[in-house]
Amino acid sequence: MLLRKLHVLFCLCGCFTLGHPFDWQDLNPVAHVKPSARVNKIQALMAAAVFGQTTIPKGSGPYSVGCTDLMSKYTNKSTFLRLYYPSQDNDHPDTIWIPNKEYFFGLSKFLGTHWIMGNILSLLFGSMTTPASWNAPVKTDEKYPLIVFSHGLGAFRTIYSAIGNDLASHGFIVATVEHRDGSASATYYFNDQSAAETGNKSWLYLKTPPQGEKEAASLRNAQVRQRAKECSQALDVMLSRKPATNVLDLDFDMKQLQDSIDRAKIAIIGHSFGGATVIQALHDDPRFRCGIALDAWMMPLDAWMMPLDEGIYSKFSQPLFFINSERFQYPANIIKMKKCYVPGRERKMITIRGSVHQNFADFTFATGKIVGYIFTLKGKIDSNVAIDLTNKASLAFLQKHLGLQKDFDKWDYLVEGEDDHLIPGTNINTADYHGPLQNSTGMEKQNLD
Repeated sequence: MLLRKLHVLFCLCGCFTLGHPFDWQDLNPVAHVKPSARVNKIQALMAAAVFGQTTIPKGSGPYSVGCTDLMSKYTNKSTFLRLYYPSQDNDHPDTIWIPNKEYFFGLSKFLGTHWIMGNILSLLFGSMTTPASWNAPVKTDEKYPLIVFSHGLGAFRTIYSAIGNDLASHGFIVATVEHRDGSASATYYFNDQSAAETGNKSWLYLKTPPQGEKEAASLRNAQVRQRAKECSQALDVMLSRKPATNVLDLDFDMKQLQDSIDRAKIAIIGHSFGGATVIQALHDDPRFRCGIALDAWMMPLDAWMMPLDEGIYSKFSQPLFFINSERFQYPANIIKMKKCYVPGRERKMITIRGSVHQNFADFTFATGKIVGYIFTLKGKIDSNVAIDLTNKASLAFLQKHLGLQKDFDKWDYLVEGEDDHLIPGTNINTADYHGPLQNSTGMEKQNLD
């Protein structure tokens, strides 16, 4: 029976790919996978999904981890968060990783495949969980630093749980924003209270950029500004003295979480488009005391035709830490990162050897090694090693700049790139680069960002 199902899946996937072609790209913005390989790769993905699915790792710290969702209002301007936090030991079930099939439809749109592919992805991954206890009570005997997290292009709030779980297990509250700017592959809201009570969701899907380099760049710049505002709005909700209203009506007391925040210790982290959002948010909101940009995609920070030196790169004072993959970065992007380096301001950069862009997101754990490597969901480095390096280096940086009384300074050497798996700074040579700093819109269509 299983072989029969697999055969059907493979045939369907091959048909969808032939009927609705799309460009699979390596996460290098100029590298394309040959069209002739599409069918084989889709079939390999299906096989690995069924036979090679792995698990999202548990947090490595001493705290149990709880998870819940918060939507602050009914409208599409509301704050929508997935929250990870230190929890009491309990028997609550693990959290569903991707909770609605519409997210899989959004992913299929982002990848350029037929919408029925969303149903197949939902069938394969819809029951997958992440190791955090759903709606578990907060461990309320201490105050915790708060991290706001910004997802990448085509992503959404739930798929960075390996990072959220680990930071929460070390005593942080992590608020992962689901952005409403059109960069999430899918998100939803409710038209009114009645819609919320009946579960009648209104869905928003990925916004396709307009034709033309100027128009696309203008959209991305508008989006990164909105994203930064959404991060600040999330901070407003989490720091409010009034218990947050949750229109999702979950069995969870938000007051216990808000009362557990150390309001003087707030940071922001983001991946890819979220990395650019980190820089914009540091510039716009001084409440963020430091930021960590994971494989940042810098193009959205450029206002069209504005000279680079007139941008925001050097106009914020908070410490900033770039953690890059070896495969994603390219000269124009690194040059923009270096524009953030200003005398007297803390700037750090490391590169993880053998890593790819997706080593920062949960999809690197969702499939087996072979197909993960084929689809650039995995690099040459073990995914668990890569995420462990990311999290430990982040903890060391956060301890220093949030003034934490922990033992995370034992990983200070990682911030300096002093490990066999790390490169201090970058692997990209920018000395001989004379190309444009405005990034090509070839970035617009690639594997999950």
